[in-house]
Amino acid sequence: MNIPSMIYSAAVWIIPLIIAIVLHEVSHGWVANALGDPTAKRLGRLSVNPITHVDPVGTILLPLSLAIAHLPVFGWAKPVPVVASRLRNPRVHMMLVALAGPAMNLVLALLGTIAIAIFVAVWPGSTPTGASGFLAENLINFVMINVFLAIFNLLPIPPFDGGHVVQGLLPRPLAAHYARIGRYGFLLLIFLLVILPMIAPNANVVGRLIGPPAWALISLLLRSAGLSV
Repeated sequence: MNIPSMIYSAAVWIIPLIIAIVLHEVSHGWVANALGDPTAKRLGRLSVNPITHVDPVGTILLPLSLAIAHLPVFGWAKPVPVVASRLRNPRVHMMLVALAGPAMNLVLALLGTIAIAIFVAVWPGSTPTGASGFLAENLINFVMINVFLAIFNLLPIPPFDGGHVVQGLLPRPLAAHYARIGRYGFLLLIFLLVILPMIAPNANVVGRLIGPPAWALISLLLRSAGLSV
């Protein structure tokens, strides 16, 4: 692959990924602020400026490497700080804060679908090239990335958003023990996404648990926008 092709391949994935993960994180802060915790607001983390949230490894280097290698692209931004004790109802409101991220991604996927439908209506039956082709690829990848982020983050284990929901539902003593798993969040992420599929393909969490519902929803959205899937 030549350098222009590498740059193009990376751009059509990284641009929608940055938008998706930044708004995912900011939505946590928006909801936390509305429910009584202004920590993110005071630290300037409610801004949609990507520079405020970019993690050099999780937002740039890792997705870039994956895009160039034609592997599934994923990443993360710097987590928006939330102090549960400042929320008006910490257990219930922390679940709502956690669910705000996946909910934002689903909303973004729907908006991306609407944008694709408009694109198809303007250029019916044509294969876009140049700038319009670049835009089309970004929009399709935007829908895919947001759906995968929403479903992936609902995994019921710390440090994923689904893990915070489980903590809120468990009795307090069990929730405290369960939360400790989050200390190993990064290692757990690498294990689930990289190591486990290598040593036990049949235990591939992404492929077996996340893939089927994600692809079903992606196919539904893209077909509803007028694309053949």
